[in-house]
Amino acid sequence: MATPMAPRSTFAIFLILLLRSGHSPAAAFYLPGSYPHRYRPGEALAAKVNSLTSPSSKLPFPYYSLPFCEPQGGVNRAAESLGELLLGDRIETSPYRFSMLKNATAFLCRTDPLPPATADLLMSRIDDAYHVNLLLDTLPVVRYVKNLAAPGVFVRSTGFPVGVRADDGEYYVYNHLKLTVLVNKPRNGTTRAEALMATADAVELISFAGGNKDGGGYTVVGFEVVPCSVEHDAAAIKGKKMYDELPARAAAGCDPSVVGMRVRANRPLVFSYEVAFVESGVEWPSRWDAYLEMGGAKVHWFSILNSLVVVAFLAAILLVILLRTVRRDLAQYDEHGGEAGLAPQADELARWKLVAGDVFREPAHPVLLCVMVGDGVRILAMAVATILFAALGFMSPASRGALVTGMLGIYLLLGFAAGYAAVRLWKMVRHGDSAGWKRVAWRASCAFPGAGFAVFTALNCVLWYNGSTGAVPFLLFAVILLLWTFVSVPLTLAGGLVASRVGHLEYPVKTNKIARQVPAAQCSPWVFVAVAGTLPFGTLFIELLFIMSSLWLGRVYYVFGFLLVVMALLVAVCGEVSVVLTYMGLCVEDWRWWWRAFFASGSVAAYTLGYAVYYLVFDLHSLSGPVSAALYVGYSLLMALAVMLATGAVGLAASFAFVYYLFSAVKLD
Repeated sequence: MATPMAPRSTFAIFLILLLRSGHSPAAAFYLPGSYPHRYRPGEALAAKVNSLTSPSSKLPFPYYSLPFCEPQGGVNRAAESLGELLLGDRIETSPYRFSMLKNATAFLCRTDPLPPATADLLMSRIDDAYHVNLLLDTLPVVRYVKNLAAPGVFVRSTGFPVGVRADDGEYYVYNHLKLTVLVNKPRNGTTRAEALMATADAVELISFAGGNKDGGGYTVVGFEVVPCSVEHDAAAIKGKKMYDELPARAAAGCDPSVVGMRVRANRPLVFSYEVAFVESGVEWPSRWDAYLEMGGAKVHWFSILNSLVVVAFLAAILLVILLRTVRRDLAQYDEHGGEAGLAPQADELARWKLVAGDVFREPAHPVLLCVMVGDGVRILAMAVATILFAALGFMSPASRGALVTGMLGIYLLLGFAAGYAAVRLWKMVRHGDSAGWKRVAWRASCAFPGAGFAVFTALNCVLWYNGSTGAVPFLLFAVILLLWTFVSVPLTLAGGLVASRVGHLEYPVKTNKIARQVPAAQCSPWVFVAVAGTLPFGTLFIELLFIMSSLWLGRVYYVFGFLLVVMALLVAVCGEVSVVLTYMGLCVEDWRWWWRAFFASGSVAAYTLGYAVYYLVFDLHSLSGPVSAALYVGYSLLMALAVMLATGAVGLAASFAFVYYLFSAVKLD
């Protein structure tokens, strides 16, 4: 009989798996229910197309907005998830069709002569570096180009350019694709992943798509492209129909360094492709490694080490405060018998004890504070849950948009946490009086979602006006509103109702009827609050660079194991910074600590926003057009607001726990 694993060993293995998932994420992707599709020799494969995207313009456009060949049966939209629609993906059928293991060179189509407006649009898309994104068996097409800075090194990127502008100023379109499909055939009929998918007591393995009960067939493990601009031989393509075989000499000029198909008004374009199947040793569970492999693992470890140093430094300060200063002051306070006996020695003893009758006084603008904390708890919980699920592989990149869909669903369900946290804090600042909790819960359900929806709507109108696929359809808008109305709002109110009926937390000291006058400070405490944000930002900024590159430069970010550890360290730093500043304020007899505790850690948002501006100026210098800049600024402001609410909630919670513990040890007559 197997003995149960010790809890400490289980935690260690869990942490190793999380970090391993950050370093090699593909190993965690293939969960039960995610099966490979096997293709028999000669079976049809059909590539799909996604929206045209550009690194310099953040406006995706439909693939068929340009004069490309359409499939014979017409263009059909693929079923898309909520996340795909929000990301601007528009997946459609394409004319690129192959047969498994059958190499071919095929003619696609000859377009009508290009009207001047269409030719100008095509040249504009080439100027803006728009890329074509093909998909085969959910795998994006990959292009390898030589790195000019390092000869012999190839740079991998997804998609390929629509065309190129040559040195002579003429525009050329990539009209011929050399496609390579990498396939794998399991040696023993099944892969290790397929064997793991079978149940423990199964007699035989699960039958996969295609009806291959014998376990035969090939899986697609790679999809590569070399785009070419070829001036086809007029005689070779005369009378050709779609998918007619072309002689090899028809595309003999396919050299990426040579261009031939010029874009001119009133002149047609000719498209063709060739496909070759290559057997690969890459197994199906590892086929995403080429896409998700991220360099700079040492940088991520450095980020974690840097954060650990900051956490240890702040923890040492707190240790000194708690073990030396506080315990010593409490001993002296008890020895002198409270505030009356303390006055003569006020200069010698720490003065935080003098504000015992005011420290739990209701802060200014209590409703706003409660609403912000409630929304912050919701955002923080959503981030932790999403990162945890992604690190464990529940949000596979093969399921496009799964991350955004999961994030939205988790956010809606966490409305209960927002309402509970907001009303719970409301009762505490009101000393047990829950009157007005409905107003607090309602505002918590509307505050951040309302701000986000307002920014999202404004930017979506801009995308609508420009005809971008990034614009969310009106029907999806209605769905989001219905989800907020019938899921988020009721859950937030339910959380508030539960919190209003929970027993009140009794404060360890009584609050005086008359507020104590706060002595004039030599330096504004808000200066320390502004400076305090540098410590949490120092924990976050390295990972923030990778996240920004993923959002705005199209690079892949899937090291969620590292991100989860950094998130935990960020929470620790935010709590420690807030506690230190709260104690410093109490030591100068300033009992107004509530808002300072919130912004001591929440001020990291200002540095995050500043870094976003720096990133726009120095790393996104290729960003073109006011529309792209508006998208960047709008979403950066929304991100900074979310960071402020989440980190502020952590700081206030840590400071409240510290103040409650501190004054619980004070004995008053």
